[in-house]
Amino acid sequence: MAALLSSAGRLRALCPRLLPLLRPPAAVAARPSAPARNIMYQIRFLTVAPQQEGSVKEEPISEIQTRRMWQFDWALNKLDNSVRKTGRIPKALLLKIFHEICKTGCPGSNQTLLLLRSCGALLPEVLSPERTELAHMIWDKMKELGAVYDTSHYNALLKVYLQNEHKFSPTEFLARMEEANAQPNRVTYQRLIAAYCNEGDIEGASKILGFMKNKDLPITEAVFSSLVKGHARSGDMKSAENMLSVMRMAGVEPGPDTYLSLLNVYAEKGDADSIKKTLEEVEKTEGYLMDRILMQVIFSLAKAGYPQYIEDIKERIRFERELIPDAMNLCLALVTHGFEDISFHILKSFNHLSRDNTDQGSFFLQHCVNRDMPMNKLKQFCSELKEAKMHSAPLPFILRCALEANKSALAIDVMKMMKEEGLPLRPHYSWPLLVGFQKEKNLKGIFEVLKVMHELGVELDTETYTDYVFKNFATSETARTQLKKNDCLFESVGLSVAEIRYEAANGRLNNVLSLLSSASTPPIDIRQFRNSLILGFKSSNDVHLWSKITELLYKDERYCLTPPGPTEAVGYFLYHLIDSMSDSEVQAKEERLRQYFHQLKKMNIVIPTTHYSGICRLLDSSQVPELIKDARLLSLKKSLSTDNIPESTKSDVSALEKKLEKRKAENQPITDVLKQLIHALCEEENMQKALEVKAKYEPDMVVGGYAALINLCCRRDNVEEAMNLKEKVFPKNSPVALDTGKYVALVEVLGKHGRLEDAINILTEMREKDVPISGKTVASFFRILNAAAMRGEVETVNRLHETIVNLGLAETAVLHSPLITVHLEKDDMPAALEALVNCYKKYGKILQLHNIYCRLIEKGDADLLQKVSDFISREYGDMMALYDLFFAFLQTGKYREARKVIETPGLRAHSGRLQWFAKRCISSNQMETLEHLVELTQNLFECDRDEMYYCLLQLCEKNGDWGKAEAVWTKIQEENVVPREKTLTLLADILEKNGQVVPFEVPKVRHEDTGSLSASNVEERKIRLLCKKNNAKEAYHIFLKMQGKNEFHYRSYGTLIKALLTQNCLEEAMEVKHAAETHIKGFTLNSAASSLLIISQVRRDYLKDAMAVLKGMLDSGLLPTRPAVIALTQTLAEKGDLKNLQALKNMVEDITKSIGVSASLMANAIALAHTKNNDLDAAMEYLEPLLISGAQNPDQAVRNISYLLRKVSEEGLEPALEKFGVMAERLASQFGIYRPVTDLFLQYVSADRVDDARSLIQRCGALVEEKSTLVSFMARSASRPGQAKKIETLLELIPEHLDMEIAYCYLMRCYELDGDVASVKAVYEKTKAKNIQLHELSLKSLAAFLKKAGEPVPFTEPPETFKFYVEKWRERRLEAS
Repeated sequence: MAALLSSAGRLRALCPRLLPLLRPPAAVAARPSAPARNIMYQIRFLTVAPQQEGSVKEEPISEIQTRRMWQFDWALNKLDNSVRKTGRIPKALLLKIFHEICKTGCPGSNQTLLLLRSCGALLPEVLSPERTELAHMIWDKMKELGAVYDTSHYNALLKVYLQNEHKFSPTEFLARMEEANAQPNRVTYQRLIAAYCNEGDIEGASKILGFMKNKDLPITEAVFSSLVKGHARSGDMKSAENMLSVMRMAGVEPGPDTYLSLLNVYAEKGDADSIKKTLEEVEKTEGYLMDRILMQVIFSLAKAGYPQYIEDIKERIRFERELIPDAMNLCLALVTHGFEDISFHILKSFNHLSRDNTDQGSFFLQHCVNRDMPMNKLKQFCSELKEAKMHSAPLPFILRCALEANKSALAIDVMKMMKEEGLPLRPHYSWPLLVGFQKEKNLKGIFEVLKVMHELGVELDTETYTDYVFKNFATSETARTQLKKNDCLFESVGLSVAEIRYEAANGRLNNVLSLLSSASTPPIDIRQFRNSLILGFKSSNDVHLWSKITELLYKDERYCLTPPGPTEAVGYFLYHLIDSMSDSEVQAKEERLRQYFHQLKKMNIVIPTTHYSGICRLLDSSQVPELIKDARLLSLKKSLSTDNIPESTKSDVSALEKKLEKRKAENQPITDVLKQLIHALCEEENMQKALEVKAKYEPDMVVGGYAALINLCCRRDNVEEAMNLKEKVFPKNSPVALDTGKYVALVEVLGKHGRLEDAINILTEMREKDVPISGKTVASFFRILNAAAMRGEVETVNRLHETIVNLGLAETAVLHSPLITVHLEKDDMPAALEALVNCYKKYGKILQLHNIYCRLIEKGDADLLQKVSDFISREYGDMMALYDLFFAFLQTGKYREARKVIETPGLRAHSGRLQWFAKRCISSNQMETLEHLVELTQNLFECDRDEMYYCLLQLCEKNGDWGKAEAVWTKIQEENVVPREKTLTLLADILEKNGQVVPFEVPKVRHEDTGSLSASNVEERKIRLLCKKNNAKEAYHIFLKMQGKNEFHYRSYGTLIKALLTQNCLEEAMEVKHAAETHIKGFTLNSAASSLLIISQVRRDYLKDAMAVLKGMLDSGLLPTRPAVIALTQTLAEKGDLKNLQALKNMVEDITKSIGVSASLMANAIALAHTKNNDLDAAMEYLEPLLISGAQNPDQAVRNISYLLRKVSEEGLEPALEKFGVMAERLASQFGIYRPVTDLFLQYVSADRVDDARSLIQRCGALVEEKSTLVSFMARSASRPGQAKKIETLLELIPEHLDMEIAYCYLMRCYELDGDVASVKAVYEKTKAKNIQLHELSLKSLAAFLKKAGEPVPFTEPPETFKFYVEKWRERRLEAS
């Protein structure tokens, strides 16, 4: 057994300790057992996660309440993820959840528990006194809001006190509990002992210990660990050290917590020799000590003032990727307590894990900023991180942190340093500073920022002045005066544009006219202030000013800087002015608009026909047809107004016998009656009588009667008669076939009686006659094979299985299982293992593995166990092998060995596998095994502890064991787990059913499944099952039959509607919806179903209905899904429906981030709509400012035009593509905005316009700097077949600018999707020739592809699973952020 799992490198320390595992009992007994261990020093804390058992409500709930529920659930889920992934909680997130609970005004018991338990070690970025203060604040506020506190809440508060080293009186605390009628339990006493021991008060701890003994409460490792610390802090180190011997005498083995306590007290005293000696002793007995424990010792040494001993401890730690979350928390805690140099030293230990495209240390820098670290220290850290190539841009990152934290002085210092180092400074860096001073109404601060930015050589842009400077003054003139007075008036185009914008937006058109008329105003393109001017026009009724300003724009060359000139520019302006007005606004201003058009005519102002046509369409839709005549005055040519927006029973045997005889006597046909009689006798299982009737009336027998007889003979094991009947009536060469069930019955009875060849012939006949095979048939095949396996008939199993598979009758994983079962039944383990391997090689399935492992462990067959472990490690990775071994040890009662497996360093929770074994324990009523599963996974990283305890409670409920359930509740508290609502509800049910008091507040169940299994409920369940199997039409037919007889439950209606919509059955879905609304008051579809309805309506071109459904959703507080919004947006765009697009934009603009819709989508859609309306200029006028603004303002994320370019290219709109291309190149050359031109380049690549793409690269080479865009393009290309050419083109055009590892990984994936083995192998050879190191995930994928194609794998396949490498890749991305 010494080499067990030797293929897993990280298991080397584990294997020697498993050596005695499979030895004979005597050998095992002769060897002293090693102490039981626990690998983690800290109990992981899991939080409440929302239940997600169905998305359809059983009964209506108010929309506000529903929205609050889901918002709160989202927050809890995020908190849960934060703890699982990082082991910590950001203070801001904790406060956010606290405020959300306060808003609801009715905090639940577990919600309060969650908040309290989050105020301790889970906040490493906050000092201990502040954490305790936060806990007290939450305690008082929740109590004020009506929270009911029980023992679990007091225990949680105790834990927080201990983690924060808060000094308090244990006696006073007990008095508070007594006053609140909360009874102390074992957990309470354990933590009170810890409190006394923290202060070195052994006498106080002894009193509590006496209470525990009097109450017969078990003394656990936690108590002994506390006593180690207590004796040490009282100055009695000898007693502290002897505590380990006392533990063993008491039958408790020292675990990680005990060793940690001992190491910590040595650290507090600076006793490096004792630390080293203890570590060496532990390593001798245990083989290793967890790195997380060593980290805690480092923290203790730092706090005690002995940093000189830290390096010795640090050298023992393996700084691997799995340790990153814990190391980050250590670094944060060290910085919080003022040990930033030690923290930075720890951080740099991960330098060997850095990659070119990721930044390390961002969390460290951010925390340093938050802790007000001096600038010189920050500079030192930034320099060292950059030199070590751990962070690509530390200074800009620090600037961002300073700005986010509103640390203006630090931000300014960082910007100065950035300038010294030649790093670019942008105007928007000043915005957070200006906002901060604006909130404080601190004009002096604003002036200082302006001066600093000027000194740094940054010319502020229009947005800065408009949004962050002028808003502090009544008018732009006042602003100009004050800026000049304070020596911060810096003339620029941006300032002039801001003045015009500000005055226009505030309706002061006289000032706008004055500014535009001023000779000092520099040349400004009208597009830079057009939107503000439109706002001014709409808020003013002065037609004269409208006209004068328009005339000035038309005739002054300063405001028409780009072609095609004033006619186009003013035409755009007028079109957008009318377009911005609602129908009511246009109607109210009809007369003024008429006067305005006439004034412009007098000024000889004309506009292009295309713009005039657009204005006419707008006026027509606003129902002011008379105004169209006046607008015609401005047109160069007359044009007709057009509207191109489209509108879119059982028979009685004796009676039958009499009837048959009578008919026979009368010479009447007896065929039908004979058939009925045969069937009736078959139903009665009267084989003898049925055969007699057959013999008597054989000339009149029909096929259906013979088929029923054959089936009856099979059921009664009369194999001879069954085969005789079959061969007589249904011979193999006959075109007539039996039904599937009869054939299966024949195979079963033939196999059972050893007539293997006949059974195989029947299977062959089924294939030749194309007998339909259903899921029921496959289940029957499995039953036949499994029955043969249980009889130990190896040949029968193998040959029947081979025939079924080779004939293509069925091939599912379950059918292969009997191939192994038959050997297990014969106790032939080598053959079972061989069958396991053969199944994997032939069918790619691992079956009966758990049973094989268990049998091998029970038999003590070390060699075969070694073989199976090596095989699983090689094919599925170390983690799967470990879990299989772990479960087998649990199943066979070898809990000590199971502990050693689950404590393997780096092992993470695999929820699916843990759930599988837990459910297996519940179904087979294995309480002891399940208890050990829950106990041993306590410290498993990312293990959902609540889910584990929920499984344990399910078995308690099944057995009616309330005492065990009560003990589980104690364990939940002891482990600091916050239970979900379903766990608390289940526990409360168990206690209440057994007449016990529930020691906590029972949560209210949100959705209750009511009703018993009546006939209608059975039908409803059938409908739901059919919907789940994507058979909505059959479910709908059942629904129609039930209508008028029974009413559905709320949830059933929603499930059926959603299923119908998924299969594009819109009319049927609407009928069900109408029925639901008729029978259930206030019935509404949930978000998912409503979104599917929108998609279905869009497909049918019912766009008005889709818009109405979306509006109804938003009004009800429901969020649409991303696909629904995208489908509606893109369809409206392709139809040129600008009006509805604008309405859609207004509806969804506040929720785009929530549903994951990019702001660029709507912008692209509106531009496409303009293009569809032959109004390219309007598309440009709309899109270009948004792209400029999006590049300058991260909050306005309109950055790409990929959708627009793809659509115009696909539809052959070459002029549009050319014009948008010119715009993209202009944005790149004039503004340094490269995303649009990159989108153009990638569209050329997608359309196979290689020459155009090459030419574009020559004109605008900087587009290659959009690395993330290029990678995203390759990733999308590698997600569907037939796209390899795109990546090949990129490699041809810009090879030196691509990450070759990523590019070739994606190229290889493309060819894998195409099934092109030759190309895949060619690409791999090319990577070898170019010395490109492929990612492990790519190698794993390539190996799987080659093996499936029957090709050899020319490299060592990565040993882990796909999921492992995907997670590994994700972790790297996470580190980068």
